[in-house]
Amino acid sequence: MKVLFSIFCFVSLINYSFSQSKWTGNRTPTYSELIDHLKSVSKNHSEVELYALGSSDYGLPIYVCIVNGSQDSLRTFEKARNETTILINNAIHPGEPDGINACLIWLDKWIANGKKVDNLPVIAFIPAYNVGGMINRSSTSRANQNGPDEYGFRGNARNLDLNRDFIKMDSENAFTFCNIFRALEPDVFVDNHVSNGADYQYTLTYISQMKERMAPSLRNLVYGTMLPEMTKNLRSKKWGLFPYVELKGETPDEGIYAFNDLPRYAMGYAGLFNSISFTVETHMLKPFPERVQATLAFMEELIDWTKNNANRIEQSRKNANNWVQDQSWFRFNYELSEERDSINFKGYEHSFPVNEITGLKRLLYDRTKPYQKMIPYFNKYIPTDSVRIPDYYIVGCQEKEVIRRLEMNHIKFRKIQKDSLIDVQSFVVTSFKSSDRPYEGHFKHKEMNYELINFKYKLKAGDIIIPTKQNSAMFIHSVLQPKAEDSYFSWNFFDSYLQEKEYFSNYVFIDKIQEILDSDAKLKEEYIRKKSEDESFRNSEWQQLYFIYSKSNYFEPSFMRLPVYQLISSKIKN
Repeated sequence: MKVLFSIFCFVSLINYSFSQSKWTGNRTPTYSELIDHLKSVSKNHSEVELYALGSSDYGLPIYVCIVNGSQDSLRTFEKARNETTILINNAIHPGEPDGINACLIWLDKWIANGKKVDNLPVIAFIPAYNVGGMINRSSTSRANQNGPDEYGFRGNARNLDLNRDFIKMDSENAFTFCNIFRALEPDVFVDNHVSNGADYQYTLTYISQMKERMAPSLRNLVYGTMLPEMTKNLRSKKWGLFPYVELKGETPDEGIYAFNDLPRYAMGYAGLFNSISFTVETHMLKPFPERVQATLAFMEELIDWTKNNANRIEQSRKNANNWVQDQSWFRFNYELSEERDSINFKGYEHSFPVNEITGLKRLLYDRTKPYQKMIPYFNKYIPTDSVRIPDYYIVGCQEKEVIRRLEMNHIKFRKIQKDSLIDVQSFVVTSFKSSDRPYEGHFKHKEMNYELINFKYKLKAGDIIIPTKQNSAMFIHSVLQPKAEDSYFSWNFFDSYLQEKEYFSNYVFIDKIQEILDSDAKLKEEYIRKKSEDESFRNSEWQQLYFIYSKSNYFEPSFMRLPVYQLISSKIKN
């Protein structure tokens, strides 16, 4: 009887201390509190490991906390790569700190429950990815959000939105994330957020990968089994799990649509490597403690599902890697189809009363009038572009920033050892537009067109040749195909090639044009026709001379020619 009483007291003490946990209230820790706490936990519990794996733009390190490792850094990361692993990212937007508290609560519960590892996956979480944003703390930067008392800021130390930086990698944070991601090779990835947008009944919503981009094995697993089962299990625990409410119009009545998880985003980036990826979006207007519990519920359900289906996940990823290497075409630039489905939605009635201050109609949701009804759901995307996949890409060795990013992402390539000539296909830009205002530090290019020109290229020692038959092929195509949504071209890596470096003086060059026209009958015909049809051209010496110059041997071959080339087959032996 005394033993039973002691056990009861011990369990009661655990429950009491957990219920009184500082992580369950309306407060989220500062960066220093968070890291100091995890250092203490890892010091006192060998099953919990904390590693600083690189710097942030702020200068302080970014950590990863690992549960169920091997109590040794080398063995732990090897175990993660060889076994089923979940990676959870927190505070990419530190004003949305629900995941921080949820991970701390999960960790406390796991320790309190005896640190059971029965078939537990390797669980890794980044406590605070955006260190600078987390330290930039206030109570006012999230005007639409219900708690916590204080929180961080969306921009990092350089005022970058890090959830737009996973391809361009402008931040030190992105290089550190890449180091963490490639060290773990996670099977499942989660990025924790808080939503913006409409008011509705759900606390817990999610973004899953765009199914049209996914390998069939992963698409069938995630949409055919994983999400339906997780949704059912969470519903039994009183948590509704619903797709992220991305509005098609002003209110949910007009429909919602599936999110386009471009490679610039965390989950889109992870998807390029065939990791099963989710973004958790708790609802901004629900109280912070409730949002934390919702994030925790998703995390617990995901861990359980992963634990129970580890073999299926591993096999599906293996099949996906094979599928990627077998593809003949790369499809991209997806646009939302107007084809609609419908989905059962729990929302609130709305109206448009006149605001007494502005004198204008405003949107007002009425939480006293909940409803449940079918609304339009647009969840199909169509690729608008496709290209035949080459056997190899070549990147000039002068493009050190591009090569650095390829290396960090563990892209397999080899360096050319000596100069040689080879027949390649060259991307020559014919037109593009640039944004009028900077977006995340770039005047991003769009509406790009090019000609693929057969070209005899002089390989330089140091140039790299990249085989496309590798597991990371989707990443390679996404950054090197110039028309792709988040290509290195679109993010301004190759802008120096879009500017002419040599010109001519009219009074000198005009003495050469007769010789040029006489040696090129086709050019001469084009020139005469254009002169007869175009009055502006006919009356401008510069236009006429430039027309001839641009089509002559005097014109610089590097203009608008990108330093990325394609090979359909390789005869390179050095």
